[in-house]
Amino acid sequence: MNNWSASTNLGWADQARFGAMLMPDEKARASGPAPLFQGLSDAEIEELVSAGKRKVFYRGAQVFGQGSPQDGIYLVETGRIRVFYAGPSGREITLAYWHPGNFVGGPDVFSNGVHVWSGVAAINSSVLHLPGSVLRQMIVKIPALAIGIIEGLSFKGRCYSSLAQMLGTRSPTERFAHLLLHLLEIYGVEERGGTLIAAPFTHADLAHMMGVTRQWVTTTFKHLAEEGVLEAQGTNILIKDAAPLATLRDGKSKKT
Repeated sequence: MNNWSASTNLGWADQARFGAMLMPDEKARASGPAPLFQGLSDAEIEELVSAGKRKVFYRGAQVFGQGSPQDGIYLVETGRIRVFYAGPSGREITLAYWHPGNFVGGPDVFSNGVHVWSGVAAINSSVLHLPGSVLRQMIVKIPALAIGIIEGLSFKGRCYSSLAQMLGTRSPTERFAHLLLHLLEIYGVEERGGTLIAAPFTHADLAHMMGVTRQWVTTTFKHLAEEGVLEAQGTNILIKDAAPLATLRDGKSKKT
């Protein structure tokens, strides 16, 4: 039996500000994303959920693969889905981490193309798969769903455009500082000696989000640790002094 229910939607408004972990700047992501079920009645949610199929993915499992046939969208129920693009050399760039209440699997949503990037479960996750044929039928019957799809795709487009601009105009050091401050905003927990980014991200994870090598992240991390800006605490990062990161992010340092 599907464990989704109309009541699932009630808490999603509160989750919206944690809807995605994105590299684009605050202006690009300030307007969303809104949960996909926002504006739907309980009866409409139940109808939509019953037409989909719930799937569970353990950490590292592929939800959809770059180059494979597109088949609708995946609405994130629990966990965190990492969406990324892999180049011919195998080098990856993370586009975003999507949290509950948001969908992944675009930009095509009606099964008429192939996936242009991949999605994997960053942690154990569950999703509601809505095949393209089902989705097409449902948006005709439920106008609020059509609006949600359009707004979701618009938000993703703005963010990915901003990501391209950031990669082309900011130095690696500026991007690294921006990313650490963004992680601090989402996952920060005050502790003695600083603020802990209470979510595990490896140096490879950080590199994929920035479009640099893991070796570059390791070297830069070491320099910042020596300067007393941060330190590693297991798989987490403790930010001891955020002020230098803000200076680096804004391009006011001579560091490159």
